[in-house]
Amino acid sequence: MKKLMTTLKAAIVLSIVAIAPVKAETVLTLSSWLPPSHPVVKDMIVPWTEQVKEATEGRVRVQILAKGLGHPKVHFDVARNGLADITYSVHGYTPGRFLLTKVAEFPLSGNSSETLSTAYWKVYQKYFMKADEHKGTQLLGLMTHGPGHIFTLDKEVTSLEDLKGLKIRIGGGLVNDVAMDMGVSPLLKPARESYELLSHGVADGTFLPTESVVAFKVDNLLKHATLVPNGLYNISFFLVMNEGTFKRLSKADQDAIMKVSGLNFAKIAGKAWDAADAAAMAKMKEQGNKIIEAPAELVEKISAISSNLEAAWIKEASSKGVDAKAALAELRKLTSAQ
Repeated sequence: MKKLMTTLKAAIVLSIVAIAPVKAETVLTLSSWLPPSHPVVKDMIVPWTEQVKEATEGRVRVQILAKGLGHPKVHFDVARNGLADITYSVHGYTPGRFLLTKVAEFPLSGNSSETLSTAYWKVYQKYFMKADEHKGTQLLGLMTHGPGHIFTLDKEVTSLEDLKGLKIRIGGGLVNDVAMDMGVSPLLKPARESYELLSHGVADGTFLPTESVVAFKVDNLLKHATLVPNGLYNISFFLVMNEGTFKRLSKADQDAIMKVSGLNFAKIAGKAWDAADAAAMAKMKEQGNKIIEAPAELVEKISAISSNLEAAWIKEASSKGVDAKAALAELRKLTSAQ
């Protein structure tokens, strides 16, 4: 009888263990429209996903989908509508949707993505979060790529006159206005389409950071580069999570994820952009691309264009009930102080 009772107790214990709820790992899907080898993915998104797993002690894991769910311009809605839990993309790929994010896109904003991206996050948090431009999502991060420059197939650019009438691929956002004021014919297309546009002669050139010239394999097509000190423009990126998905996470996991997002993500992304820009520039010089610095007269005209665009943006952005002028001033102060 004693042996039977012992056996029964053991069986009961095993049964309880078998039916006891096991705390499942939460797997969040992330839709990525860039190839895994691109610096945005391998040096920014992947390290961030690793930090999410570590910060949540393994309770939350981010799985990058094998194939992106649609065009880059729909990726905000992909997250907002819950087709994937997390996405990233360029604000300017959907013209007219985001206004306040242009604060970090003006010409001559600096030579370092890390400096601008970290300042951008601080300023956006302080001045613009209440405007809720990313409604329906949890804003996890903001970043800008490195300073954008002028790259052309056959024509060296030293003045605005050299750009007149050229068909230039651009990524959207404020750079569209910059391009129009410079007299070019802008082609609003994602950077990943650069090779097709340039190799088929659809575009005469492109505005890109140096990293992207190499990453999208157009460095052998683009014979001329005109570098603008402190950049001709920058492009703003978002990293967002579906709002409902975020709210379903425990408070502890929400806090852990935000701790490695925000300013931390801006630093991760900015450092990676700067390193990729430097490596790409070294490669271009080594293979003999003709690289010049924009003459002072061209830079002065770009500055004048920027001043007009800034004034117009401040007026428009202020209508949303934010202090756009103070935000831009603080961004400039933060970037010049670093």
